[in-house]
Amino acid sequence: DRIEMARSLLKEASQKGKTIMLPDDVVVADRFAADAQSKVTSADTIPDGWMGLDIGPTARKKFADAIRDARTVVWNGPMGVFEMEAFAAGTRAIADALVEATTSGATTIVGGGDSAAAIAQFGLENEVSHVSTGGGASLEFLEGKTLPGVAALEV
Repeated sequence: DRIEMARSLLKEASQKGKTIMLPDDVVVADRFAADAQSKVTSADTIPDGWMGLDIGPTARKKFADAIRDARTVVWNGPMGVFEMEAFAAGTRAIADALVEATTSGATTIVGGGDSAAAIAQFGLENEVSHVSTGGGASLEFLEGKTLPGVAALEV
């Protein structure tokens, strides 16, 4: 139901000379379960009756390489169903890349409850610059919007 909005955003980014990175491949499963049958497939050919539950190995490498080359990274949202080991590799790859980027001097911010839970699950919460459980609020702050809780404190 959001396909047209996504197409519009991709077009707008392209017109502005910006790149929006999308996964080339995904890990799909025949059902939402830790013991589901799974396989890697192209992101644009998910078989009927299957669902994408993680990014695939090609996407993991592409995203991790981009993160390692960045000076500032804001991560909001896990790459897959990290709570299930079979679908946690994408999220783990991003977390590991964030740690590498931080070690190389980048500023890395993890925003959102799910991302914060993921990085904590991997024991890496102290290896990045900042972790915030306020995902939506973090993004609104970066957009320059007034946060009600902060506004209430201003005198």
